[in-house]
Amino acid sequence: MSEDLDEQPHALRPKPLDLDVMSVGELSEYIGELESEIERVRSAIVRKEEQKVAADAVFKR
Repeated sequence: MSEDLDEQPHALRPKPLDLDVMSVGELSEYIGELESEIERVRSAIVRKEEQKVAADAVFKR
């Protein structure tokens, strides 16, 4: 998925793929793409949590 999807509201994101028309190989490749995207999202969560901790320390929350 491209970086520009980050800026789109959830309602404007592409609909899920039709898995019924995909071959086993295509499905396996798709799983790899989804796993990569999950890791990217997890990294973003960690960065945001770190930023929140830093901001809390500055403002002594």
